[in-house]
Amino acid sequence: MTVYDGIAEANGDDECRAWLRKVIDAKDDIVAFVDGVLDGGGAGEFIGFLKGSFNLSPRIGFGDRRQSALIRFAKPGHTTWRAEKVTNEVRFIEYLSQHSTIPLPRVLSWGLTEESPQQLGPFIIMDFIDGTRLSTILKQPTTDDQEDVILNPDIDSLMPDTIYNQLADYILQISRLDFTRIRAISKDHALNTWSATLSINFVLRRLTVQAFRSVASQHLIHLQTQRNLADDAEDAQRRFIARHRFAQLIPKYCINDAGPFKIFCDDMQPSNMLVNPETLRITAVLDFEFTNTVPAHIEEFLARYVPKLEQFLRALERIEAKSALIGQSEEPRLSSRMRDSWKTGRFWFNYAARKSLDIDVVYWNMLYKDEDGAGVELLDDETRAEMEPFTRMKMMQLKAYREECAARLSEKEFE
Repeated sequence: MTVYDGIAEANGDDECRAWLRKVIDAKDDIVAFVDGVLDGGGAGEFIGFLKGSFNLSPRIGFGDRRQSALIRFAKPGHTTWRAEKVTNEVRFIEYLSQHSTIPLPRVLSWGLTEESPQQLGPFIIMDFIDGTRLSTILKQPTTDDQEDVILNPDIDSLMPDTIYNQLADYILQISRLDFTRIRAISKDHALNTWSATLSINFVLRRLTVQAFRSVASQHLIHLQTQRNLADDAEDAQRRFIARHRFAQLIPKYCINDAGPFKIFCDDMQPSNMLVNPETLRITAVLDFEFTNTVPAHIEEFLARYVPKLEQFLRALERIEAKSALIGQSEEPRLSSRMRDSWKTGRFWFNYAARKSLDIDVVYWNMLYKDEDGAGVELLDDETRAEMEPFTRMKMMQLKAYREECAARLSEKEFE
């Protein structure tokens, strides 16, 4: 996997640390704010922080008066478009609570920066749900928190089935929710209807090809602008070819241009699910902020993934069979569509579309064909002519980036 821009990451960390100090200093105000919103009668007390990659959630207890609650803030420096992120998640939780049986946190209140205590930022207040993260139960034991989280190969084979049956039910329910446009969702309260909505940051799409072309353009902009994206000239050229070839592959892998469009959550994973460790029942599915309508070691990934994919698809087929008995079947079934996606390689095309740091390795390992030669021959004349100037630019960018990194490191050591 490609590394992040270390300078941008450090700048974001600095911004987030300054904000965290502000949150810690504002604990009493946060407690009073939540207590007032939830009519806690002054019983509110700070219990602790729940920390995530993009969010920080102070937990507030109320003794015997009511269930404890979280106020979750999107972290500046680690999250862009915080207002849109929070608004999108609240809308989606409301929509999904009305159209599925998926266990979801109950949103008690929410608001934007100007409504938050000490202007800390957009927030969601929700009930605290006790449970163990599903990833904790399923993962291979590690010696520290920095190691990769992977499925424990020695886990009881019945345990994944218990989990997969539940997940298959949830995913099948989501797959049956249709939209006519590609974007986040919103509600017309007057008509009590839901639809995809236009935002200031994203263009509303009615055709799948349009959406993929937009993504391909974003990948090329990323390649042009992240200064340390390529380690050397050869790496720069391989990335240049991969990203232009991705754009050329859109007609091959885009099989349904006009919809209907389905809900997709990029972060729906075991680390965002809580379970009862004794019964293995999922008690909550969390973190829907990156929801809309629409790996580094490939061989090791495939060895672990393929058997579990088949196990999950069998669980999905069981749920589909039960649905068919009560008249809720559809053709082709979701399990068939998923098998076809894996068989044809569309799975990898879609994965590359949403992973700007992984698209190059995915292209060369999973989408590239031997008959494509070096790949550059498949580009048009104008694009091929751009490759050498592009390579020189990337090497100049890399040199400037490394010099700035060295200067910044020296400043930190001096401080």
